[in-house]
Parts: sequence; C-alpha cells; structure tokens
Amino acid sequence: MNAPFFTIGHSTRPLAEFAGLLKESEIEMLVDVRSIPRSRTHPQFNLDTLPASLCAQGVAYAHIAALGGRRGRRNTDQLSPNTYWTHPAFRNYADYALGEPFREALEALLDLGREQRCAIMCSEAVWWRCHRRIVADYLLARGETVLHIMGPHQVRPATLTPEALPQPDGTVIYPEASAKPRATPN
Repeated sequence: MNAPFFTIGHSTRPLAEFAGLLKESEIEMLVDVRSIPRSRTHPQFNLDTLPASLCAQGVAYAHIAALGGRRGRRNTDQLSPNTYWTHPAFRNYADYALGEPFREALEALLDLGREQRCAIMCSEAVWWRCHRRIVADYLLARGETVLHIMGPHQVRPATLTPEALPQPDGTVIYPEASAKPRATPN
C-alpha cells in the first residue's frame, strides 16, 4: 500500500512550527506547488532558503511549478466543463488541470509519493481556499489517500469535492449540480 499524501499551507507560521507539523506527520518530502515559490512577508518559505532549512530537519524539497496555482483563462472557444467553480481562480485551475502539463506534473508527484511520504505545500492556510483541493481531488480519483495538515495534532482526511466527476482518461471535471448525472428515481 502506498503512503498517504498530505497537504499543508505555510500561512504565517514560523519555520519551527511548520517543520514541527511536518515531523508530526512523518513527512519525508515537501513538494512545493506554488507557481512562484517565494513570499514577500514570510521569506523563510522562499525557494532560496526553504530547501536548506528543511534539509536540516531531515525533509527533502521539490518544487513542481506545473502544479502551481494562479492560472489564467484557457485560450479556447469551448465552454469550461468546470462550471461548479464560480470563482475564476478555481475554474481556471480546474481547466488547466485538464491539460498535459498538469498530467505530467501529477505523474511526477505520484512518482515521488511512491518513494517517500510527501506533503504538497502552498501558502494558503486552509485547503478549501487553495488549489491544493483540486490536486487532492486528482490524487483521490487515482485511489490515493490524502490528508490535510491543519495544525498541531489536527490532520483531517480529504474527501472528493462533492461535484467532482472523475473521468475515464484520469481527468476530473466539476459540472454544475444541475448538470451532474443523477440516478433515476424508482
């Protein structure tokens, strides 16, 4: 059985607290899924300092930019199949996740997860306001276990977003509730 994947947001935490959360969940590899791996207000999480700080704690670091958020609108005339997401940032990311760059990056993440216990990190404290929730949906749709690190002694199991529809090709779409196929009544 594969080790579970974890998600975490660095938020405003001091590095020692953040490292403690990783240690508590026995994380061996932190996978940074920020498009821009830096923080003006919390430089302890910048790409030029974080890997060395984590290494000193026995945690490896990888940055997978292709899993990063902040995606623009798709350049297509086709309507988005992800109309469940009313916030443009989530819809844009869900649309981006349908493409090859995301698929390749997800495979790289899965490969890392086969080798060591991984946590994916972004800056947002809570998973439900972050693109990590869509990455988690893709992992869950692949049969992986995902847990959200919320704080000390607070790890919650991830569940598939209610409107998520895993597709045969491995993608996940998020149609509006009214567009989602339902069982016919008896």
